[in-house]
Amino acid sequence: VMMLDVDFAELKAEMARYMPLALLIALVILMQFVMAFGAWEQSEAAESLRANAIDPTRFNTEALGLLLYDRYFLLFQLAGLILLVAMIGAIVLTLRHRKDVKRQDVVAQMMRDPAKAMELRDVKSGQGL
Repeated sequence: VMMLDVDFAELKAEMARYMPLALLIALVILMQFVMAFGAWEQSEAAESLRANAIDPTRFNTEALGLLLYDRYFLLFQLAGLILLVAMIGAIVLTLRHRKDVKRQDVVAQMMRDPAKAMELRDVKSGQGL
């Protein structure tokens, strides 16, 4: 958060302004969860839909690979996509171009006159330039 250079006083003032609307939306979502899962019961037919036990002739890594890349392939790929988008978002949020940073100009370095690049001076012992 410190890399984003955010003014927290301004952010808190804006957040206080939208707090009643946010609480109303949170209450509506909570009520939907209660109505959806409040009367939920597992049916007897759901027992047959459960995953079978791991075959004892297979190694754990092989069984895990079969589950991830066969049964849960779309969910696994979706999780990877979400992580990729989050990583790109974090990079975009923290990337800033500042004008006070000195940058190397390679073209100017290559196009300079080598004869004027260095100057030899005869400095007396005990004296500076």
